[in-house]
Amino acid sequence: MLSIRRYSNKVLGSQSKGFISENIMPRTSNRKDKIVDLLKKELALLIQTEIRDPRVGMVSVTAAKVSRDLAYADIFVTFLGKNTDEEIAESLHALNSASGYLRSLLAKSVNLRNTPKLTFNYDDSAVRGMHLSQLIDKAVASDKKD
Repeated sequence: MLSIRRYSNKVLGSQSKGFISENIMPRTSNRKDKIVDLLKKELALLIQTEIRDPRVGMVSVTAAKVSRDLAYADIFVTFLGKNTDEEIAESLHALNSASGYLRSLLAKSVNLRNTPKLTFNYDDSAVRGMHLSQLIDKAVASDKKD
C-alpha cells in the first residue's frame, strides 16, 4: 500500500513542492519467490530420494529464505517421529553435513547461475502449534467443567 502526502515548501524551506512517500511496503520479488518455491520442492525430493543417512529419517521442508544475491539459503525443516532435542540435533547435523552434496545435486537439477549454499534449520512452528492447541483444548475443557 502506497500513500503519498503532499508537503509544502514551508516545511522544507525550498520554493518547490513535491511528494513524500510514507507507508511504503517493501517490494517482493517474484523471481525470488519462484526460486524459494523451486528450492523447497527440489530439496524435499532430493532429501527423500538421495539421502541414505538413517539419522535423517522423514523430513518435511517447511520454508526457505534466500539471500538477496541468491548465494545463501536457509532451509527450515521438520522431522517426523523425532521428538527429543538430541534426535533433532543429530538429524540437523546429518543434513548440514550433506548440504554440499545436496547443493551439487540441486545445481544439476535446477538451472540457476549460482546455486545457493544451504544451511538447514529446525522449524518448531508445528510443535508450538500443537502445544498451543492442547492448551486451548485444556482451557475449554476446564471452562465446561465450571
